[in-house]
Amino acid sequence: MTAVLERARTAAPARPRGPVWVPVLSGTGGCLGLLGALLVVGFVAAGLASGEIAWRTLLTTPVWDPPNGIFGVTAMVWGTAAVSTVALALAVPIGWGAAVGLHEQLPPRLSRPLRSAVELLAAVPSIVYGLVGVAVLRPFVSRLGDVPGGDSLLAAGLVLAVMVLPTIVAVSVDALAAVPASVREAAYALGLTRREVIRAAVLPLARPGMRAAVLLGLARALGETIAVFLLIGRADGRLPDPGSALQSLLSPGQTLTTKLGGPEPVLAGAVGEHRAALSAVALLLLLTVAGATLAGSRRGRPARRGARRPAGRWRPGTDHAVTLLRSGAVLLPVLLLGGIVTLLLARGGSALSPSFWWSPAVGSSGGGVRDQIAGTVLLVAAAGAVALPAGLGLGLVLGEYTGARATRALRTATLTLGGVPTILLGLAGYAFFSTALGWSKSWLAGSLVLVVVTMPIVALATAARLDQLAPARREAALALGLTRSQLVRSVLLPHARPAVLTGLLLGLARAAGETAPLLFTATVFAGAATFPSGVVQAPVQALPTHIFTLAQDAADPAALDAAWGSALVLVALAGLLLLAAIPARRRLERA
Repeated sequence: MTAVLERARTAAPARPRGPVWVPVLSGTGGCLGLLGALLVVGFVAAGLASGEIAWRTLLTTPVWDPPNGIFGVTAMVWGTAAVSTVALALAVPIGWGAAVGLHEQLPPRLSRPLRSAVELLAAVPSIVYGLVGVAVLRPFVSRLGDVPGGDSLLAAGLVLAVMVLPTIVAVSVDALAAVPASVREAAYALGLTRREVIRAAVLPLARPGMRAAVLLGLARALGETIAVFLLIGRADGRLPDPGSALQSLLSPGQTLTTKLGGPEPVLAGAVGEHRAALSAVALLLLLTVAGATLAGSRRGRPARRGARRPAGRWRPGTDHAVTLLRSGAVLLPVLLLGGIVTLLLARGGSALSPSFWWSPAVGSSGGGVRDQIAGTVLLVAAAGAVALPAGLGLGLVLGEYTGARATRALRTATLTLGGVPTILLGLAGYAFFSTALGWSKSWLAGSLVLVVVTMPIVALATAARLDQLAPARREAALALGLTRSQLVRSVLLPHARPAVLTGLLLGLARAAGETAPLLFTATVFAGAATFPSGVVQAPVQALPTHIFTLAQDAADPAALDAAWGSALVLVALAGLLLLAAIPARRRLERA
């Protein structure tokens, strides 16, 4: 008998081991996320320790007067809250409406090109949004409120609304796509209309992913520096007028990010209580992002069952009105994209010449942008090569390898990392790579800083997609005896691939247009080789910083023409990146 059992045991096929690379990938992603957080936190902590901080004065006064040693942030807190509120108040209803219209209302032959158009809006770099805001929003606000110059909180909030809109749409569409078709079919079988099916069956299941989309948008709004810097006026000490909320929004102001982005040379070389106060501003911004994330991730009240239906005679009219609103929400981002492209073509006509793409820059504003294109491609490609596995691994940690409490804490930390102002990332990268490691300006340092920008977006999009996985699929896989690594490889990764690609595209599109983190770590205006031969003291030229430098010389028409032409090239490159990846994502969605 024993011999029979022994033969049976040896004859049975050995249970295959799970793939080793799955836990390695997850662990690497988690470690890189931790290192990115430590880089920022360490820089802020070192700044806080460099001088004495009067916390009571800092938190209770609007006055910022470094010569007299007075540092207050209440006016900056008001400015940050005002521009973020304006941005989300416009972008969230439009973004959610556009996402529902794209996925639930329009047929695929229409929704696919329209979704691609919305994602192209995400590819517009922040420095280009700043240029467009200067050309369009400042004159608009100037006429609206008789504001000299048009610099105001309202102008900054409007440009932020356009900037966060594609993020909310793209991530919300992924959340809606993850709702099983059987849920819709069951709801339709009960006799519900399309509007009622969406409200009662689809949105409750997609809510976590759509909430993550808003948080990503909020993180983008809180962390944006360059576009807001060009539009807000950077006026210290401005508090809201209790008698007129509109007039308060029509006034110049200051945000936490523009204060950090304004005196970059001072911050980089400051010592004592001035640097300590600026580091306290950075700490306050990090805590604001973390607090908003915690508030947004709290579980809401469960939806009421058996909600009362509208009266029969109002039902068709309500459905028709909601359909029209969703159609308008879908068309608005497309019209915005068309307007931006038209403006770029009108102002940046020099980029239509092939010689502008293939010739090097000459002098301060002549020649082309060949070297700037090469440097931008190098920075983005290196950042994407690291951010893809790192973001995927961190997303798996958030969505699979941690418990509920740890997941909430890690998601808060990841969102906070994604909301870190890029000027702060640049300064932290300068302190670590350029000073501590002695790299000086290096393309690799710039790419690694851009990884910190891209990785949280990939991770959060991946984790949100994993949350939408039907429990029955996971249970079936476990019932077949799959180990956790096999579950990840065979079930979770195929389910998450479209979201991973979406997150990577959004992250790289943002990284391609970042200016602030590259100013200190990687780029120079002129004198760098087209392709660096090493890592140490190996700067490159890049389109975002090239545009930013040219835009500062507003009195020189040739410089402004070169800035608009460079902006058109940058948008074209980012658009080509997205257009090349869209077919791949469609194949993954069909798989």
